[in-house]
Amino acid sequence: MKVTEVKVFPVNEERLKAYVTITLDDCFVVRDLKIIKGHAGLFVAMPSKKRKDGQFKDIAHPLNQETREQMEDAIFEEFESQVKSMGQSLDDLKREER
Repeated sequence: MKVTEVKVFPVNEERLKAYVTITLDDCFVVRDLKIIKGHAGLFVAMPSKKRKDGQFKDIAHPLNQETREQMEDAIFEEFESQVKSMGQSLDDLKREER
């Protein structure tokens, strides 16, 4: 599986930094991934749905660490490109976290 397209939609919220849509092998789209600012830095949250008990459950997610890393690398690369085009750097965002 290869991530063939990444679209990042930056937002300016305290924790939520962007929505992301990825395309896999030019034939499968996954929408509503999120780039979140957490305690340990930025991370990619998979699309999820709120259950009746109030907990969130992932709708789609990688089954192994290698696939997760491949997806995250592609997502963060495009996110950094978007952030740079807005006149910021990823380091600036990381400094804001502290």
